[in-house]
Order: sequence, then structure tokens, then C-alpha cells
Amino acid sequence: MANIEEKVENLIHKTIEDLGYELYDVIYEKEAQDYYLRIFIDTPSGISLEDCEKVNDAINDILDEANYIKEQYFLEVSSPGIERVLRKERHLQANLGKEIICNLFKPVEKSKQIEGILQEFDQDRLVLQVEGEEEKKEIQRKNIAKMKLKYHWN
Repeated sequence: MANIEEKVENLIHKTIEDLGYELYDVIYEKEAQDYYLRIFIDTPSGISLEDCEKVNDAINDILDEANYIKEQYFLEVSSPGIERVLRKERHLQANLGKEIICNLFKPVEKSKQIEGILQEFDQDRLVLQVEGEEEKKEIQRKNIAKMKLKYHWN
């Protein structure tokens, strides 16, 4: 499915940029019996419902014409949200020095979740400064199921 995501991203990237938005991510996935193509857009000032409708209208015909996805699917256009998922190198780069949450495939030190300040990363690992710990924690990326930005709700 990653190949479809890349194709769709390349196909719609310029159209979305021309409308004044950043294409944050494209996710194509199956949930139960249904397929979803999720397009995440962003701007420095945030995203409104009208922004999502505008992008949806602009890319719908482009996607239909390209016909990359043979199955019937639901198209969703939305903001990546406050606690946005970090899937790409550019997402990690943009969030260096910020607190993130890493959900792991298997427990490390009896925990499947590690929170900390993203200090550095490369293709194989992340380095986090965990609150209350002197030494930085290194996590192998192959052990990470999901990463997202942490937002402190007051």
C-alpha cells in the first residue's frame, strides 16, 4: 500500500501546494471491509472544514482519472491534528527538540510506550531525553509501531 501512497502523493502534491496548503501525509489503509485514502493537509494557521472541502474538490477528479486504486475507497481530507503522527523523515526533522510519544511493538523495560524530547535520529534509531532520566534513551526504529507529537493538554 506504500506504493499507492507514494503515487498519490506525487500526483496531488502540486495541486495542494497551489491551493496554499502543505501536503503533510497520505495514508491508504483497510479498516474492516472498507478502504480509506486519507489525505492530511496543513498550514501554519491550521485547517478548517472549508479547507478540507476545497482540497477534496480539487483532487477528487485527479484521483479518479489516474485510477491508481482499483478498489472502492473513501476519500478523507483532514488536518494531521495536534498530536500528529510522525511517519516521514521530514516530520521528525520538523519536531527535533519537541516531546514525542513512541509506541513500541514489544515492551522495553516493561513499557510499550516511551515519551521524551526528540534529540536526534537517523534511519535506524531515535534518541530521546526522557524526563527524570540522566542518560538519553536510544530506540531502534524497527521496534517502533507508531510515533506522534505529544501535546500537553491543560
